[in-house]
Amino acid sequence: MNLSAYRRQWTGNIQGDLLSGLVVALALIPEAIAFSIIAGVDPKVGLYASFSIAVITAIVGGRPGMISAATAATAVLMVTLVKDHGLQYLLAATVLAGVLQVGAGFLRLGYVMRFVSRSVMTGFVNALAILIFLAQLPELDPGTVPMLTFPLVAGGLAIIYLFPLLTKAIPSPLVTIIVLTALSLGLGLDVRTVSDMGALPDTLPVFLLPDIPLNFETLQIIFPYSLAVAVVGLLESLMTQQLVDDLTDTTSSRDQECIGQGVANVCTGFIGGMAGCAMIGQSMINVKSGGRGRLSTFFAGVMLLVFCVALGDWVGQIPMAALVAIMIMVSVGTFSWSSIGNLRDHPVSSSIVMLATVFFVVYTHNLAIGVLVGVLLSGIFFAWKIAQLFSVTSELSVDGRQRTYTVHGQLFFASSEDFMKAFDFREALEKVVVDVSRAHIWDISSVAALDMAVLKFRREGAEVEIIGLNEASETIVDRLAEHDKPDAMDKLMAH
Repeated sequence: MNLSAYRRQWTGNIQGDLLSGLVVALALIPEAIAFSIIAGVDPKVGLYASFSIAVITAIVGGRPGMISAATAATAVLMVTLVKDHGLQYLLAATVLAGVLQVGAGFLRLGYVMRFVSRSVMTGFVNALAILIFLAQLPELDPGTVPMLTFPLVAGGLAIIYLFPLLTKAIPSPLVTIIVLTALSLGLGLDVRTVSDMGALPDTLPVFLLPDIPLNFETLQIIFPYSLAVAVVGLLESLMTQQLVDDLTDTTSSRDQECIGQGVANVCTGFIGGMAGCAMIGQSMINVKSGGRGRLSTFFAGVMLLVFCVALGDWVGQIPMAALVAIMIMVSVGTFSWSSIGNLRDHPVSSSIVMLATVFFVVYTHNLAIGVLVGVLLSGIFFAWKIAQLFSVTSELSVDGRQRTYTVHGQLFFASSEDFMKAFDFREALEKVVVDVSRAHIWDISSVAALDMAVLKFRREGAEVEIIGLNEASETIVDRLAEHDKPDAMDKLMAH
């Protein structure tokens, strides 16, 4: 990226970015506190992390306008580590996870997103929308929250959806926070507030080295957690990045985003924060509130720290009902409602992939597992469809001495069985020609099937000729084929 384009990402939408960043900063506070509680650490660990990750990804990340901070996806992976070894090991694991993510960026591993199908993306988005909504249910439990919470949430939703009819100059979620906080304080309403979630930090973060022994035993302890955090963090970040790309009709660098997430986590571990990644909920709030540039993410991180340290007493008075209303809006807006109607029109395989992704993400609360299931199912269905396009035709010469088999389509592990079934090895022939000019040989399974066919015909006394190999097929056959080597049949049967 040239300097001019980078500058535009900071200054191209100043008013919209500042206002949206303000809304996001307020929404980040209860989320960061909640994720700290999930991980079993002090609330300031999550708040410092959210500040650090947001500011750093704004500077070096690959997707302007995307919000990264402490997340539930990474917090749940750290629970056992904190319980068994304590906070210092969590900080060290955060630094190592960041190093792994930077390495992934330099190795250009962001390209793996091309293997994530549209059905998996839709399932990912729908599952996250469901998880965002489910996360609000504890704040809507009649047994634990005052009944006043419900009219406040309803009023907040009314402001969110109706205020834009008057003006879109001010983000309606910000208006919701201001109005509900004023009502709560003015009328002295007894409702849950942000301060009820946990104490806000009252000092700035400071640089510190994790207090752990620097030896191989420590590496053995933290590496599995760091690897899991690095993979899950990049997966959620890259999929959220794709979603923001689609919503804003812009493109961004996946590899740069990997590097940005990694640098952010490395720095965060050194100021006492936990690992994080992109947040789809807050990213949607930012985009829907008008945030488009790097300034929105940067301002959200800075204002988060300002609110906590300098204005903690005021921020603590914000009713949770206001933030619940905003997150419900995000949940409703994130869910792909058209995907429900598409179940009737889309291919069954695509619908199965989407529903499986939703089910496994929601059931396990692990994005990596759900997306992995979706990608695997997509691969299986794709291989099955390609295998159906495979066929073999044959033609007998006039004198009955030679038969030519013409192979059509892709010869790989899923079609190699049909390939073998197409030949009549008992037919008395002097010569067999296998024409693969209309086919492509892909893998070791297809080479082994070709070997077996040649050797079986030769065993019956026929001469075999393979014609029409394209350059790529010829390369893999020359390297892996056994049919022209000594004791070829014995070797193949041994496998």
